[in-house]
Amino acid sequence: MNLQAKVADLFMVGPIYAKRLEKLNIKTVEDLLYHFPFRYEDYSLISPVNKVQPGETVTIKGTIVEIKNQYTRHGRKIQKAQVSDNSGQMEIIWFNQPFLIKILKVGENYRFSGKIDWFGRKKIMLSPDYESTASEIHTGRLVPVYHETYGISSKWLRSRISWLIKQMKSPLTDFLPETIGKKQRLEDFNQALRSIHFPKDMPAAEKARERFAFEELFLLQLEVGQRKQAWQKEKLAFQFFVDQEKVLEFMRNLPFELTRAQKRASREILNDLGQNKPMNRLLQGDVGSGKTVIAALAIYLAWLNNTQSALMAPTEILAHQHYQTLKQLLASLGLKVFLLTGSSGIKTENFDVLIGTHALIHKRAQFKKLGLAIIDEQQRFGVEQRAKLIQKANLPQKRMSPHILTMTATPIPRTIALTLYGDLSLSVLDEMPPGRQKIKTWVVPPQKRNSAYSWIRERIKDSDEQAFIICPLIEESETLQSVKAAKVEFENLSKKVFPDLKLGLLHGRMKSQEKNEVMKQFKEGLLDILIATPVVEVGIDIPQATIMLIEGAERFGLSQLHQLRGRVGRGSKESFCLLFTPSTSGKSFERIKALEKINIGSQLAELDLKLRGPGEIYGTAQHGFLDLKIASFADLELIEKTKRAAGEILPKVGQYPLLQAKLKKDKIKNIEPN
Repeated sequence: MNLQAKVADLFMVGPIYAKRLEKLNIKTVEDLLYHFPFRYEDYSLISPVNKVQPGETVTIKGTIVEIKNQYTRHGRKIQKAQVSDNSGQMEIIWFNQPFLIKILKVGENYRFSGKIDWFGRKKIMLSPDYESTASEIHTGRLVPVYHETYGISSKWLRSRISWLIKQMKSPLTDFLPETIGKKQRLEDFNQALRSIHFPKDMPAAEKARERFAFEELFLLQLEVGQRKQAWQKEKLAFQFFVDQEKVLEFMRNLPFELTRAQKRASREILNDLGQNKPMNRLLQGDVGSGKTVIAALAIYLAWLNNTQSALMAPTEILAHQHYQTLKQLLASLGLKVFLLTGSSGIKTENFDVLIGTHALIHKRAQFKKLGLAIIDEQQRFGVEQRAKLIQKANLPQKRMSPHILTMTATPIPRTIALTLYGDLSLSVLDEMPPGRQKIKTWVVPPQKRNSAYSWIRERIKDSDEQAFIICPLIEESETLQSVKAAKVEFENLSKKVFPDLKLGLLHGRMKSQEKNEVMKQFKEGLLDILIATPVVEVGIDIPQATIMLIEGAERFGLSQLHQLRGRVGRGSKESFCLLFTPSTSGKSFERIKALEKINIGSQLAELDLKLRGPGEIYGTAQHGFLDLKIASFADLELIEKTKRAAGEILPKVGQYPLLQAKLKKDKIKNIEPN
């Protein structure tokens, strides 16, 4: 069987179904076989007809005594069948499926799996799945349930996958090395493929799932390991001379003492910069943990070694923020700090450090010798954008690369650090600078909304404090009518709730100049309240802002809420975060209640990963590489096991041509900036 054959060429598929299957990312035979069920319906127990009760979902087995079409008063057709077993007789009803009269034959035996209901005063089975007792695909067993799309049901998928498996006359070759399979006691590939789709019982299904979960994470670990290996083998960098005297002088001249975590991260980065292999390090720390000053130290060292630095930020607001901070830290030492954004329009050449958005990859940013590239909130940039910045480095040898430092305020769960970010060295700022107070956080139910508004007004009027109000949407949505939109809230709050205060509006569709003007007004204290979309998640530093109100808090991941919360509490005043939600109970409510107790980003990220999956931490729409088919990023034991196994195979991967071919075909999206 050719696993790379197009599904369109399969029996009973064709171009129309192939187009629908594409929505499920199924294009080849292999994709179809690897479209695993996400749960099973247990139809294995056969119930006698006289024992079934309304409300139950059961399987019965019997002979069709009679089947006919019947018209309702409104002209609709219903199909009625009488089915008999040794214990009695039962009526089965379907709606608008007249073809069943030709398919189901009187006198023949079938299994029916479905829900028992009342029809008038008698018990019936309503719209069940059915099949001949000669077959066992849709009934009489553990029945797989798949992710579906328009025109592709689980029943359709079961039929095609069952047919495919029956066509496997000779066993398919397993690409996993035999030594790995034996050592890990993995189930045989062909048996696992049958058992994952059509298991004889739950232990068999679980054994198959374990096999494919191992395979998925093992491939991911190998891919990451190969990237790290290639980076270390193929690339050269400027080996910076680390002048300890100058470094200590830089630290002494700072207007504050570095935390232990900042000192540790600085040592790790300086050690990397002193090598002739390019640094490839990720610096993770909560908002306000002091990542920018670490970046400033690395930039200073690059300047001492006669090379330039670039810092690429995802938004103009954040680029401006970095520009102001780095200019403050570095200009007095003699460094020329420049800002280049999409709206600045200047051609820049004579600089020591260039800060900007994706404008840094355009022609007008000319580097003479780029020794250090810093990428902030790196998961917001595509691989191509990062690669283009590195290509512009203008280094003396083709093999050379600038040192790469990526920074993020997004907390990284340990399991994801061990897999997706396994090719990056990781530095974590796990403590905050002294003086930063814990932000008091409350979940606010609907009935306390007006009291919260009154409290905000008092704080602003009595203490000259400022507030953020975050809305999930820019404009109202017909499909999400209960979700607050920034534009509508701005009108409502300006006129009805806070007519005596000065309000501003900030959202992603505004022009850069408009955004910058609003931010300037807020920073200078000309606005009391800023109503915004989550564009403020990164890059806004307003020390006098002490209140963060978040509408529709249940719509955000815990990590995103934590980052938004970190936009206040930058000064010495006590700060607050109010989480507005229509939910007052249930899982969603309990999840956001965790923010009242937990103030550490990494703990919230682990909790979000457990409760909602990686897409909620990083944004699934942008980062499909986080979607595992069958494994889980929460399974630390399996992740560590696959990491060890990949480490054993990596040096001799060339000995396994099938594994090499699989890796080449299944290249996942790169995480690292090259």
